[in-house]
Amino acid sequence: MTELILDSLQRRVRALHSLYSDALGTMDIDQVNHFEREGVLPIAFSLFHIANMIDTSFMVITGLTPTWNEDWEARVRPAIADHGKHRSVAEMIHQRIGDYGAFQDYLHLVFDRVESWLADLDPAELTRIVIRRPFPDQIASTFSARVAGSEGITVLDAVECWIYQHGLRHMGEIELARGLVGLGGMTS
Repeated sequence: MTELILDSLQRRVRALHSLYSDALGTMDIDQVNHFEREGVLPIAFSLFHIANMIDTSFMVITGLTPTWNEDWEARVRPAIADHGKHRSVAEMIHQRIGDYGAFQDYLHLVFDRVESWLADLDPAELTRIVIRRPFPDQIASTFSARVAGSEGITVLDAVECWIYQHGLRHMGEIELARGLVGLGGMTS
């Protein structure tokens, strides 16, 4: 059964990443950085946030060093070099991406790293606990804490919540925001 679950997870993550690739390929820097109005986050926020959060989440799941570092920051030049999870909308409406090509390189590197890891993952690893109960405050209020079993958040929970579900959530935001800049949605 765990092989079936892993196969499904691998296919869903690849499909999610393909949506981001399609979105990136059909938007330009002006559309990504477009400021609609107060309280409406730009596409740049959703893109940088999800890439950087997956990069950080991947570290928690695997113990590997994140891709994001000072070199990537200098290349991508985000207006706010922070995924913004603990910041307000009022702060993050100012997020912009300085170099769209460099950002795309970063996102694809993060996504490729996750897919390669999943392709080689031993199905038995899905049940390994990555964060045990009781959860620290910053985890206790998350969706993954609601999903977690009695022992804590497993690798499967983490990938499902932090990569797949979270990625879908922000793709929905991107699809909506694409309409604000004159583009269509990504799926039907």
